[in-house]
Amino acid sequence: MNKIGLTALLLCAPIALANESPAQWYADGEAELAQALAMQPNTAKARNVILFVGDGMGISTLTATRIYDGQRQGKAGEEHRLAWESLPYVALSKTYNTNLQTPDSAGTMSAMMTGIKTGFSLISVNQNTRLGDCASSRGNEVPTLLQQAQAQGLATGVVSTARLTHATPAATYAHAADRGWESDADMPESARRLGCRDIASQMMTAGLDVMLGGGKRSFVPVSAGGKRTDGRDLVQEWKTSARGRFVQTAEELNRADQDSPLLGLFSDSHMAYELDRTAGQPSLSEMTRQAITRLQKKPAGFFLMVEGGRIDHAHHAGNAARALGDGKALSGAVQTALAMVDLKDTLVIVTADHSHVFTMGGYSVRGNPILGLVTTPGQKGPEVATALDGKPYTTLGYANGPGYAENLPMAQRDDSKAKAGRHLHNKVDTRQLNYYQETLVPLESETHGGEDVAIFAGGPWAHLFHGTHEQHYIYHVMRHALGLEVKAE
Repeated sequence: MNKIGLTALLLCAPIALANESPAQWYADGEAELAQALAMQPNTAKARNVILFVGDGMGISTLTATRIYDGQRQGKAGEEHRLAWESLPYVALSKTYNTNLQTPDSAGTMSAMMTGIKTGFSLISVNQNTRLGDCASSRGNEVPTLLQQAQAQGLATGVVSTARLTHATPAATYAHAADRGWESDADMPESARRLGCRDIASQMMTAGLDVMLGGGKRSFVPVSAGGKRTDGRDLVQEWKTSARGRFVQTAEELNRADQDSPLLGLFSDSHMAYELDRTAGQPSLSEMTRQAITRLQKKPAGFFLMVEGGRIDHAHHAGNAARALGDGKALSGAVQTALAMVDLKDTLVIVTADHSHVFTMGGYSVRGNPILGLVTTPGQKGPEVATALDGKPYTTLGYANGPGYAENLPMAQRDDSKAKAGRHLHNKVDTRQLNYYQETLVPLESETHGGEDVAIFAGGPWAHLFHGTHEQHYIYHVMRHALGLEVKAE
């Protein structure tokens, strides 16, 4: 497709791309049908499984990210495809926790990793565990797919732009009665006395071959600038016991040898949003490339989980620009992986743990900037649309969160925002990085959404994703594809 500037595109009447026509739409449909008819299920045993999780990447985020990515490449955007949209099989995942209609990341990722649903804020323990109760978790730990893969000789890795002790990565290797127990300082004294271990210490003894992400503070003592109150430096302990390599910058990551276990902690807490990232931190694509390069050296195959963790955080802040920037980064990581593996022997899954109350609407013309004000067709070209209050509104918005007039960040306020209500006007640049979309309900932090999320898959047994599934079904497909033998309890 030719690159068409958005300004020129918006002045076209009717709105259309230069090479589009009724005949072309029909031909495209026939080509897609032929491609579908030629699909044959791959029933070979998977040598490798890569699970990509876009934290908080609901359907509306997928669509908006597609348009955002396309527009960054000079396209209209709607016709664009993200990397995972080349995968042949698509299904839906029901995300509720056993005790919540709208879920959190701990319960949802635990479902994907253990094969059973569980409760809010629990890390790979079953629903009989009481939140924050160490004693109740004893005997209710559930083996994860990563642990089962290790038991049968597979290499394993975890990559995330969030803290590696955060809910999504933690659910691959740890078991905890509270997702907040990231370091010993985060645990109640009663839990420590009973022998429950913090998530960081569990990660250091989990036998992982590759660990790349943020969260250094949970691994080092207060005396070294961390959070730990037990005086332990888990990084040094791990380097000694596992004879592993530790890196803290993108340059060190690229120079690290590829034959030793690798730990990379690139920030004290979460890594930077992609649109704020500096050269010192590796991108999600770079971390994915380094992980696959190392894991591919293992003869028995591997399991790798890659999380775009900060899509979720940007949504909680009500900041669509950074959410879409990190969604685009996840697409780049998937593209990197697909170029490095063969779908004949590698099952690749791209999904989300949950959605957000993030909306897209307003009848904008084709190619309208996805972060912009709604523009509708007019006699002389696109015109900024106004609501019943006479004010413009954006294509993207949130049902709740901090983007309510009284809660807006100081940088986005002016004297007109002395009271609640909409104060958006045509001179506001809604496409700037620090714009916070308007919300209906004022909350300190925007909430998750409860609707289904998508599953995209390709490779061995990917055809088993075929309809609407309970979220824990994802584990069962991965286990089956790898041929893991699980002993009956």
